[in-house]
Amino acid sequence: MNKTLPANVFHYLEKKSYKDWQLEWEEVSGIQAVIVVPAISEYENIKRLLISLIKNDSASLEKSLVIFIVNNSVTADDEIRRDNQSTIEFLRQIIHGKSNDQLSKDILESGLRIGLIDASFEGKEFGEKLSGVGLSRKVGMDLSLTCFDYSTQNKKIIISLDADCIVEKNYLQEIINSFETKKISVANIEFEHNLSESGIHKSGIISYEIFLRHYVAGLLFAKSPFAFHTVGSTVVCDHDAYITTGGMNTKKAAEDFYFLEKLAKHYKIDRIFNTKVKPSSRESWRVPFGTGRTMMELSSNKKEILVYDPDIYLIIKNWLELSYSDLSVNIELLLAEAKKNHFELFNFLIERKFTQDWSKILENSKSVRQLDYQRKNWFDAFETLKLTHYLRDKAFPMMDLFSGTKKFFQIANYTPKFDLENVNNNSVDDLLLLLDEMRTFEFQLHEEMNQ
Repeated sequence: MNKTLPANVFHYLEKKSYKDWQLEWEEVSGIQAVIVVPAISEYENIKRLLISLIKNDSASLEKSLVIFIVNNSVTADDEIRRDNQSTIEFLRQIIHGKSNDQLSKDILESGLRIGLIDASFEGKEFGEKLSGVGLSRKVGMDLSLTCFDYSTQNKKIIISLDADCIVEKNYLQEIINSFETKKISVANIEFEHNLSESGIHKSGIISYEIFLRHYVAGLLFAKSPFAFHTVGSTVVCDHDAYITTGGMNTKKAAEDFYFLEKLAKHYKIDRIFNTKVKPSSRESWRVPFGTGRTMMELSSNKKEILVYDPDIYLIIKNWLELSYSDLSVNIELLLAEAKKNHFELFNFLIERKFTQDWSKILENSKSVRQLDYQRKNWFDAFETLKLTHYLRDKAFPMMDLFSGTKKFFQIANYTPKFDLENVNNNSVDDLLLLLDEMRTFEFQLHEEMNQ
């Protein structure tokens, strides 16, 4: 291990990182931002991603490194292995300046640095038990810590991205400037699914993004500290936040959800709205749920996209107000008020053994700060989702996109720009109007929460 690393970085890597994989890159000083990109059978997508990245300004590119973790499991088929080997050969030629194709020349001339972690070669493959996006992100993020220029006081920024995304030409500049000037520790980048891809289920991906934004807007309305998007390609944090919270997990799916949940217990999750990531709208077998899997289920008519009844958000809002009020030190009064809020909220708390847990928390919390942390620790992002699903199953069934959004706007006293009465649920144009409205609504709620 490099002895010149800061003590906290050195100790983290000694205790928390895997030692089975190495980073290949031409080491330089001055690296401030590292983009970590898992890649499995993504040869063509990686080219598109790099084309979009090198359109960023040269000053940002020269202090940025993109690490590709080219990986497959020991049971991967030959097609995946061939694609991965093509990717590795392509990236190695760029790293060592030996490629003569135009894209490679453009990348080299841009100043952007490329790094490679080969988790595809025999003996370096991911074991079947852990193989997946979580391990890939963790390996890349951990090794990113060895690349930063720690001689400067600048923020050292770890950026999570996916191989099938494209980014805007101000992507790196906005991230670096936001972290530097606003002293951000963790952030979501604004996103917009790529609708220009061929062969996609356009109404499906628009509906899915409405669903995602509806839920996050609901948590913003409720003033939850866990109102963030769990889209892996939008997550950014600095190296201190990464180390403090114990780094990325190795889950095969939902790794971004659990990573952000952990970060949100210690840091505010900011939003960067002035640039966008454009995730792919394709179908994908790579994870058991999320965008790609949802698109597969839509194509096979196994899924209809609905939204939560906004009354659920209202109950969460009232519960958060109660749990952060002075009543929280009196369990009996707190539960009585929770029952007034909604009987199924009371039932949920009893089933989840809130009384026993909260009694221990009150007994062991010696300060307001400790109690505030325990509030977030008990009613965290996963518990919030559990309550949402409990209320959905017990009292508030899912609603169609337009009626569920209309009801939400009414509860929040928000006036949309277009008429939600006369719409066609199957019209792509109407769905696009609704998505645009949801983006505006979500932004407004975010601004109100942060005033």
